[in-house]
Amino acid sequence: PQHQLIMVFVKVLKNKAYFSRYQVKFKRRREGKTDYRQRKRLCAQDKNKYQSPKYRFVVRFTNTKVICQIAYALIDGDRIMCHADSTELARYGLEVGLKNYAAAYCTGLLCARRLLKTVGLDETYEGNTEVDGEVVETEYDGKTYYVDEVDDDKRPFRALLDVGTKATTTGCRIFGALKGAADGGLDIPHSNKRFPGYERDTKEYDADMHKERIFGGHVGEYMEYLEEEDNQKFLEQFKGYNERDISADGLEELYESVHAAIREDPERKASKPFTVTKEFKRKAKSTYKERKARIQAKKDAKAAEDDEDDE
Repeated sequence: PQHQLIMVFVKVLKNKAYFSRYQVKFKRRREGKTDYRQRKRLCAQDKNKYQSPKYRFVVRFTNTKVICQIAYALIDGDRIMCHADSTELARYGLEVGLKNYAAAYCTGLLCARRLLKTVGLDETYEGNTEVDGEVVETEYDGKTYYVDEVDDDKRPFRALLDVGTKATTTGCRIFGALKGAADGGLDIPHSNKRFPGYERDTKEYDADMHKERIFGGHVGEYMEYLEEEDNQKFLEQFKGYNERDISADGLEELYESVHAAIREDPERKASKPFTVTKEFKRKAKSTYKERKARIQAKKDAKAAEDDEDDE
């Protein structure tokens, strides 16, 4: 029997009308780099504050370091007022562990103190010199400021936390940088709900747990655990710590000294001017004859080696 072919009707959804109306998303949205819904709310200023910039405290993490910046938006792009990253912490005595929670706190503190010194507010707003993990709030003239005291003449420098596309989970390192900047004297609106030590079920906050994290207590615990359980892995993973004689017990003292050094001199160190030296000389390119001779020498050596094996 002959089978009759039946053509199925398929509706074309993405037709000419669809493609003629298609609008391509912004390039940084296509790349997954910018959350424009978030950015619009961080940058758009009130109409009654016309042309006053809205400052952002930008925190980003790479594979090797923490980057903190104070930025504001203009129509032709962002302007960076202040920049600090954790590679600078070597100058203050911290050379290893440059992207953990404690390093994020130190970098946030450095950025805050550097900015306030630039704008002349470093003496007015010293921040929280005794790290306790608590959120500092002050009511003044019907508004909430996240600093110890508000000066009558000069208000604190307010910045909004910009996390980019990072997930804001409880205990995230981003909030370590935020806490460092807040303790450094910046007015950044925040609560304790995303800090380490906050329990969502009981709605209780353990400030001591957060303080321990700021001073690298979690790193010290893991160092001790690994040293007992797998000494070989400990020697590999904490090689930099061992070379500098940094023990788990000495971490708190180390971070305290780093915080004090940052407060003493937060300014950026002037970079050395680059000078061209003629010491390095590029190796001369081999001629055709030299390359052939080198290959032939290798062949001869291999042939002689094979002859020896046969004998």
